[in-house]
Amino acid sequence: MSRWRAALQPSLVRRSAVAVLLAFVLIWAALLAYLYLERVRVRVQDPGLQRFAGALQASMVHLHTRDQAVAFVDASATWLNIRRREFGRLPGAFEFELLDRDGTRIHATDGLAIERLPAITRPLQQIELRGTRYVLAQARTPQWTLNIAEPMRSDSAFLAYNGAALLPYLGIALPLVLLAIWLPIRSGLRPLQELADRIAARDAADLRPVGVAARHRELVPLVNALDALLARMRGQLERERAFVQDAAHEIRTPLAVINAQAHVLAQATDAAQRAQAEAELNLAIARTSHLAQQLLDLAALDRAGTTPASRIDLAHWMRTLLGHAAQTALRDGRELSLDAPDTLHGRIDLPAMESIVRNLVDNALRHGVPGSSIAVSLRTEDSHLLVEVRDDGPGIPMAQRAHAFERFHRGGEARASGAGLGLSIVRQAALRLGGGVEIVEGLQGRGVGFRVRLPWSAA
Repeated sequence: MSRWRAALQPSLVRRSAVAVLLAFVLIWAALLAYLYLERVRVRVQDPGLQRFAGALQASMVHLHTRDQAVAFVDASATWLNIRRREFGRLPGAFEFELLDRDGTRIHATDGLAIERLPAITRPLQQIELRGTRYVLAQARTPQWTLNIAEPMRSDSAFLAYNGAALLPYLGIALPLVLLAIWLPIRSGLRPLQELADRIAARDAADLRPVGVAARHRELVPLVNALDALLARMRGQLERERAFVQDAAHEIRTPLAVINAQAHVLAQATDAAQRAQAEAELNLAIARTSHLAQQLLDLAALDRAGTTPASRIDLAHWMRTLLGHAAQTALRDGRELSLDAPDTLHGRIDLPAMESIVRNLVDNALRHGVPGSSIAVSLRTEDSHLLVEVRDDGPGIPMAQRAHAFERFHRGGEARASGAGLGLSIVRQAALRLGGGVEIVEGLQGRGVGFRVRLPWSAA
């Protein structure tokens, strides 16, 4: 069963052979059609029969007696019909009728023993004899007149004869053409098989370049594409390995705090000590929960594919989303404002958009100071959507801005409570939406701002 399944699998060699066979069938049909059209064109004015009648006429000039003429006609008829049967494999037979100078019949072939041919009014004409169509020609000398009747072949007989006559020539050419095609294909596919064997023999963790020097120009793009794919996979694997190591390192600290404060809480003897331990424990739990959520968000954004775009009023959605953040800002003595149009209808990937806005605003709240302001703006510009979040907090030093979007980068700010993933999530979400993010100036010459530019399709 497996042998049959392998034999039925698509094959370039088999496909090429079938294509050549079909091409030969089409050539055979085209040649047959050409011969048929030529036959239709010369159905009455047959040059072959005319030439034959002319040759007989030239030979009859030397016939002086009746016996000579009769012998000549019998010999010509016998030779021609034998050739017709043996070489042409054609049905029917030529009929000859010999007349003297007075028009008296002196001899005829057996098929005309009881019938006479009609008078000829033109060089070639069609007649019907015993239900069969004939073409009639004439060879004339001063002493003799020879009428020649050739059976006309039916269309089916003509096609059958010529179709069979063409097959030997095509049969000789077919294996030569197949061989000329099969050899280059086999030679051309050998490097592909070598490439497949090398890849199949590799360990799953071996992501080095394939190491095949492609000699054929057509294989160079394939080898280069494989090397590029392996390079991207190596980079992705290295990033994932570094990400896991950094995530394990980051989550170890809050877990250690949780373990220590839980121990203190269990051993505390007075209410003040218990309250402090409980506050530290809750803070560590919140930090761990926030870190876990950010890791999940980043992993979701790293996955291939996008969420189907939703049609929405983005301005209304933004006001709703920032409602909770505004309450947090007021509780901490800060001001959060939104500058957006009354309505802004369009289509966008909402989960990715929410990751951008939430992390930028959360980043400004975490790194701000009491009394600071956070300004969020939403607008469209040149078929793009612009989202900006600016604050007048401590900002980011110019020397550290180049690394601001790296994962787990928190700069030199010791008081930062985040894990250094917020801006990485923003950049990844912006890339997923086909846009980008850049650092801009903050409010009133202080702080820092972030501008996200995304493709926008208004609805």
